[in-house]
Order: sequence, then structure tokens, then C-alpha cells
Amino acid sequence: MTMQLDHEQLHRLLEVLGESDIQEFRLEGDDFRLEIRRNLPGQAVMAPVMPSPAAVAAAPAAATPASPPPAATATRSDLLEITAPMVGTFYRAPAPGEAPFIEVGNRIDVGQTVCILEAMKLMNELEAEVSGDVVEILVDNGTPVEFGQVLMRVRPA
Repeated sequence: MTMQLDHEQLHRLLEVLGESDIQEFRLEGDDFRLEIRRNLPGQAVMAPVMPSPAAVAAAPAAATPASPPPAATATRSDLLEITAPMVGTFYRAPAPGEAPFIEVGNRIDVGQTVCILEAMKLMNELEAEVSGDVVEILVDNGTPVEFGQVLMRVRPA
């Protein structure tokens, strides 16, 4: 029996997995392999982001590194962390050569796009769930990121 998975079925599967507490999941077919891994640390300060519809950790196995994400630096209690809701490639601007969505020192508002995460050739805009001042941007443009990796820190308004 061969397994096929169309875009809509994949989207529904990712939604169900995103709502569950499953930390690891693997699905293999004749011409694909889907591997999802989530690191759900003690959730001291969780991600104030509003992911787009496909914002669930999903990537082909080739994009899933064997090493854990880099350790975050010491967290300041007055800052909120915006973390990656999925595995993907971090982009600061809507397109090459365009101005970044935000810079350190900018004020952001709830619902404002702060970056793009590309996963499986889908561009997912991350929107802020908090208003405040951007204090740090911890990831370079075009860098692969892991689920739960801190992307930026914001001092809430």
C-alpha cells in the first residue's frame, strides 16, 4: 500500500499535531518523509507570537539537524522572548533587497509582522502578540532555526 499526502491533508495533520502534546512524530511514504520534533522546555517565558496557519514544526528530515538548538543566553525577567513556532529559515525582510520588518530599537505593536519563517517552501509571517520595544534580534537573516529557538527579545510596553 502506497501512502500519498496532498497539501490539504498535510495541513490538517499539522493542525492536529499542533494542538496535541506530541513531541516527536514520523510519517514515511514512498516519496516523502515527514519528521516533527518539538522541544517544549519548562516554558519559563513563552513565545509571544501569532503564527500563520501553517505554523507548526514540520520539515523534511534533511532539514532536521541532529544537534539541539543553540543554548539561549541568560534571560532578563523584564523582556519577553519571541521564539520560532516551527523549524524553518528566518528572514528579516519580505524579499531580498527590501527593508527589514523591524530593527533593534523599533517599537512593535500586536499583529505587526516581525519576520518570515520559510518552511517547506511556504512563507509564514510571524506576528507579534505583544507591543513593546525590540531590544535584541538574535538570528541572522537566512539562518535555519529550530522550534522554540529565541528569535528576538522585546521589552513590553
